[in-house]
Amino acid sequence: MHSFSEQCLDMARSMLAHNIDSIQPDGTALPVGNETPRPDEPGHIAFALGEYYRASGEKELAGHDIVDLAARCITAQMFTEPAAENGLAYASLGLLCFGPSKERNAVWERLVDETRDRIDKQLLHRSDYDNHWQAFNIGKAVARFSFSLSKKDETSRLIERFVDRIRQTSSTGFFDDVTDGIGGRFNIYGLIAFSFIRSALQLHANSGVRERKLPTLRTYAEKYIKMLPDLVREDGLGWAFGKTAGAYGQMHCISVILQALQDGWISEDQKPKYHDLLRRLFVYFYQNYLDQEHGFLDLRDDERTASPHHTSRIANFDAVRYLCQWARLARVASLPAEFAPVPPQKNTTARLITFDKSSRKEQCLFLYRDPPSGLHIQFPLISTGAKTTADNLPFPHCPGIFDWPNNLYLPVMVPELTFGDNVTVPAFYGKNCVSGLGLKNAFYFRYEQPDLINTKEELLRGLGSVKVQWTFSGSKVTAEFAYSVKSLVTLDRFRYALVIAAPHSKYQSPNTPVLGPEGHRCTVMKDDFQATWLETEVVSNDPLYRTNCGKIHYVQTLARDHPLIMRPGNTYKLTVNFDPDITSTAASA
Repeated sequence: MHSFSEQCLDMARSMLAHNIDSIQPDGTALPVGNETPRPDEPGHIAFALGEYYRASGEKELAGHDIVDLAARCITAQMFTEPAAENGLAYASLGLLCFGPSKERNAVWERLVDETRDRIDKQLLHRSDYDNHWQAFNIGKAVARFSFSLSKKDETSRLIERFVDRIRQTSSTGFFDDVTDGIGGRFNIYGLIAFSFIRSALQLHANSGVRERKLPTLRTYAEKYIKMLPDLVREDGLGWAFGKTAGAYGQMHCISVILQALQDGWISEDQKPKYHDLLRRLFVYFYQNYLDQEHGFLDLRDDERTASPHHTSRIANFDAVRYLCQWARLARVASLPAEFAPVPPQKNTTARLITFDKSSRKEQCLFLYRDPPSGLHIQFPLISTGAKTTADNLPFPHCPGIFDWPNNLYLPVMVPELTFGDNVTVPAFYGKNCVSGLGLKNAFYFRYEQPDLINTKEELLRGLGSVKVQWTFSGSKVTAEFAYSVKSLVTLDRFRYALVIAAPHSKYQSPNTPVLGPEGHRCTVMKDDFQATWLETEVVSNDPLYRTNCGKIHYVQTLARDHPLIMRPGNTYKLTVNFDPDITSTAASA
């Protein structure tokens, strides 16, 4: 049996060979199908080629000169207008992979003077960001100093600025990918930022900087590492919510675990648990996103989709980069030849992870796991940012059981109340967020919204409030929403949606939980909005209704489309019970 490191490198070699013909003479890449190329693609490709060279030491593949292709991609990225800063960071780190300085770099020798001058100009340009793009500035600073383009190394200062903004936006030290809205976009970009910065530091010409800054990064990255044992599902599903979940939700979790093992952040007694996490995450990634017959990453097709920010070409070259990094990290971390199995958890557990708690807002992630039934949910209460989609709404995210459409807004398992031009959902923020064990050993998660908030993440002062409670007992889930208004107001529309999806017909793990023939077994226990179930909408052929894992077939909507006068002093409740019929892909095959 090949070691994990050898398996990763073999997969990277196969995937790169499948995609390398797409690289054009000008350094750009041919798109897959009718996808539109992104301006940062050459940078992603250059970094992938550089990591392949670092991991394998090979300068040729399938008759192609790796060094020459990297030079072409770096040139293309440096002359892209307007400059794609993330692409510049990827390209510059890709260049560093071929040598720690200009004098010992095979790609630098291939570049013409005009391109070298352009690199100097592009890397000397300073910028500043409040979101994950600040990680790209750190990557540029590493390259700028390592190639002697600047005598002053700004890497340490930029990392301190990066973590200082974490302290400013999160009371508990989680990364807020700040965009428009109420703030508190605590999603997978925290993992992405830490993983990218750690990769950049590994390429820094001054190893002393890396050793000095690793403890700073550890303080914050460890918070994510400690989340993973409760986050990762038994079948290996990793980060499941947010627009960049799916294949990237697997790859970033794997990267962070391997980097932590490399840096000695995981104690000896905890290593078996993280080795098992690594095994499950990788197997899920392999079974669900790799075309094992042809050897490429299959991100979107007729049954599923992915974030529009990730073209199929970018995803394939990113996967090559990650696989090469995993191969190298696995060797450094001295992973065992075989991962010893860890007994699966048998007890029902719940955990509340607080991202931010202030007088203005509270945001968190509630995790619930019931091993006997296979229900394992990720329940985020976070900001969506500039564009509201179902990916981040506060409901039990559990692909296969409780699904949602990718990149599309739909009030999945949350009531949508429309007052004039304001469309409100009990999302984005909360107050008094608590969880615990209640009656009959049922876990609960509850929060309040003193002011309703619309889908633009604007607080509607003086309109009304809502109290939310979710209760979990075994596989049974109950949601209760209690609304009150502060003055006489007209509710123009009410909507509440459920989606029923199916696993992918080809890509699936054998032990993934899925809905059985009886579905969600949804019961509306109380509805003061007097809504009715509309005729089930069949969306099997609508390309907008796709998930990271499979196709959505039906949307069931509970709606009231005529006005309701809501009066102060009254409480308007919606209580919905779910007892999903849970089986597995193996059982349903």
